[in-house]
Amino acid sequence: MRAVTTAQPLDVQPTPLALLLLGREADPRSERGVECPGDLPSPSDPDLVARARAAKEKLGDKVFVLGHHYQRDEVIQFADVTGDSFKLARDAAARPEAEYIVFCGVHFMAESADILTTDDQKVVLPDLAAGCSMADMATAEQVAECWDVLADAGITDVTVPVSYMNSSADIKAFTGKHGGTICTSSNAKRALDWAFEQGEKVLFLPDQHLGRNTAVREMGMSLEDCVVYNPHKPNGGLTAEQLRAAKMILWRGHCSVHGRFSLESVEDVRARIPGVNVLVHPECKHEVVAAADHVGSTEYIIKTLEAAPAGSKWAIGTELNLVRRVANAHPDKEVVFLDRTVCFCSTMNRIDLPHLVWALESLAEGKLVNRIQVDRETESFAKLALERMLALP
Repeated sequence: MRAVTTAQPLDVQPTPLALLLLGREADPRSERGVECPGDLPSPSDPDLVARARAAKEKLGDKVFVLGHHYQRDEVIQFADVTGDSFKLARDAAARPEAEYIVFCGVHFMAESADILTTDDQKVVLPDLAAGCSMADMATAEQVAECWDVLADAGITDVTVPVSYMNSSADIKAFTGKHGGTICTSSNAKRALDWAFEQGEKVLFLPDQHLGRNTAVREMGMSLEDCVVYNPHKPNGGLTAEQLRAAKMILWRGHCSVHGRFSLESVEDVRARIPGVNVLVHPECKHEVVAAADHVGSTEYIIKTLEAAPAGSKWAIGTELNLVRRVANAHPDKEVVFLDRTVCFCSTMNRIDLPHLVWALESLAEGKLVNRIQVDRETESFAKLALERMLALP
């Protein structure tokens, strides 16, 4: 008979990243979330809408709820204002009487609101796991290492960092500290025009597609003027000669939603819907943008649909919640999602009605939860970069 041995327990410690992915532990400088520090109401609770309304009414002017365009309908109905990330952060700054800013969006957006609001205001993110995969693709350590690579190539003196709004406070602070500015998808060209007045090259963080599309489509550069810095390869996967020859040094980052759209998506929808207008966000790949009829920010997409004639047909390449909302708002037009496979922004979608109810009821009971607070030094340099953007002509 075979002897049975008792296995000794393995001395294996989970890595910090594994703990974060499991919803345990916390990393305040990461876009990844942690478990909710409280008991959420059941999503099947029929009184959720009434509870949210009651908590909001109890708080009165003490609370100001911001809702990003990509939020669920069940959440957006409670927003005092809606918009893109930067518009919402500015709206929060314009309401100094509101003690609590409840940001229905993702982590980097809440950070920007904290940077732009007063010290007396407290920014709350209903679910700390509402992050942004794009913002996660550039950490402070990686960007500092990249700057060292550029220094070794002898080009830091002529390189200006430009960071997309969809970045962490750390990256915004790096940008401010090194003489750069922030941009949105609406003003990326203005930001790049300004940057090239300051230097000869741009380090564009963290979305390679917005950087490339703006440089090539709007500024007349060639694809050869752009190189992609990959933080997971030695020296970014680039030679010093390549860095010195480039005008645009693009970070290897992208939006997980907009990156889904392909040239095949465009060709397929044109074959299925004759006469369709293809309207996409500039975070899409270059070949998708090149094949589209219209390209622009979230606000541009909304305004374009509003101005479109009745009976027109539109295939929109952006987040599904927004596409569905504009489609419902314009029943006189045919509006479809660009890709056959529909896709929500999974982290943005984490802000649901149970989390919003929990946050509002906690605040109404005098308990501050899920506060997003940027440290003073990071805030000062990040604010400098944001102020440079605000000063753009």
